[in-house]
Amino acid sequence: MMRHSLYRFLAALLALAAFLAPAAAQAKQKTSFIFIPLDNRPVCYDYPVRVMEAAGYKIYTPPAKLLATRTAPADTEKLWDWLEHRAEKVDGAVISTDALIYGGLVASRTHNIPLDALQARVTRLKNLKMDTNIRFYGFSTLMRTPRESYGNVEPAYYSDVGPAIFKYSQLADKSDVHAASLLEDFESGTLERNMAKSHLKDWLDRRSKNMEINRELAMLARMGRFDYFAVGKDDNAPYSHTHMEARHLALSNADVAASEFQILPGVDQLGLLLLTRAANEQAGRVPKVYQMYVEGVGAKTIPQYSDLPLGTSVPEQILAAGGSLVNDPAHADVVLAINTPADGITRDSTDLSNQYFASPSNKRYITNLGHMLDQGRNISLADVAFSNGGDNGFMNEMSLRGFTERLSAYNGWNTADNAIGFAIAQGMLAETTPKENQLALLRERILDDWYYQSNARRIISTDLEKKKENALKYNLGAHRPEIRNIAQQDMERLSKNYVITVGTTFQVDFPWDRLFEVSIENLKTSRSLRNAASLRLLPDVPVF
Repeated sequence: MMRHSLYRFLAALLALAAFLAPAAAQAKQKTSFIFIPLDNRPVCYDYPVRVMEAAGYKIYTPPAKLLATRTAPADTEKLWDWLEHRAEKVDGAVISTDALIYGGLVASRTHNIPLDALQARVTRLKNLKMDTNIRFYGFSTLMRTPRESYGNVEPAYYSDVGPAIFKYSQLADKSDVHAASLLEDFESGTLERNMAKSHLKDWLDRRSKNMEINRELAMLARMGRFDYFAVGKDDNAPYSHTHMEARHLALSNADVAASEFQILPGVDQLGLLLLTRAANEQAGRVPKVYQMYVEGVGAKTIPQYSDLPLGTSVPEQILAAGGSLVNDPAHADVVLAINTPADGITRDSTDLSNQYFASPSNKRYITNLGHMLDQGRNISLADVAFSNGGDNGFMNEMSLRGFTERLSAYNGWNTADNAIGFAIAQGMLAETTPKENQLALLRERILDDWYYQSNARRIISTDLEKKKENALKYNLGAHRPEIRNIAQQDMERLSKNYVITVGTTFQVDFPWDRLFEVSIENLKTSRSLRNAASLRLLPDVPVF
């Protein structure tokens, strides 16, 4: 009798397993997303994919050969073909509309595509057939207004007249906000007369076309074609055409909920930010984030390349990632540690002020971070005291105390808004990212943002300036192998000084053939060498 009961019990278990198996398989499938990045730069393409896959998600991307490079736009027709054939096989899609409409970020600044052809691509987005269960996220850009630009990422004339166009743009924005003074009118007129009319017309015409496309994309968001849409403000300033266009776009969409449409500072972080939002919404999570600034100007800092104080932009990025802000670290899922300049003025990380000595206020702040780490807090560090690289003194102090490897994430790359966006995303994803995966991602950012950007790049840049070879910064050409070896050697020297990277091997390269960004390839870490490292060894740091 007991044997028959056992058989019946086992049969019931098998039936239950057979019933649950399809549901389990379906749940597993709900971890996949389509991702069409802005271009093929590592921070836009490789790194967001690695972050998401480290957290347990499957990301489908187009073949790299279809994406934009520095010198060639994306093959938009093949990108469209890829999207249309993948769109119904996943649970969510995050797409760069710039990639599909212009062919990438650089192409959005340099194209000569007729407006009606651009509008036809917006219509194609509107008519894209997707399963109703697929959540659809998109992001575009407002064309940047740089103070200057070199290296063929703007129209050729910008290297000569960029500063004049920037000043003209500042005056135009001021005039749009309030009546221009006689002096401002005179200055604006003088700038116009002294510039080639064809240059200014080309720049303004392209802006006008791109602005119209953003209006139409915002309308698609209003119609519900996107579950969420973000417009990123590329490099700009408190007074600039980018700032003015953002104001106009915000006013015309003021009635659209921020849960559906936002205008955000920065662009390169948006891919990972929206992938994180997609993951959070799919899991029904709303991560709570506590922001913690260093002493000084802190939240009132308006970083280089931005038009907003961090106290405004950081909460906006938290919302974009699908999170909420809290005022007590005890109630937070993520502590977002933000290292800002004490005086609120951000300089490039290659500036001579970026020395290997932490200020007393930074040491106090780092002590507080240590207490939080001891309490088991999930801390993601946005190191934005400098642009385009980490704070040598701050990170040296963090490492000497053994805190760096206890972070859930570190970011100090490019603009403050870029780095903060990544820090928010990685902090939110830490819950599902195993510690070993967190460490691998940490090492990559430490190698890139700190060792390369703030140190190797400074050494190389200084040497090129002494030789009056500044142009090589933007086009390495035949000098690429030699400069790559210099970067490799300096980064390897630093990697042996700090526990987080002891025993780490890697190769560095310049994917866009310029100093501004690197790729970290074949990253591996030897456990035996790491175990032999001294935790309190004073590193052999450079003195600039």
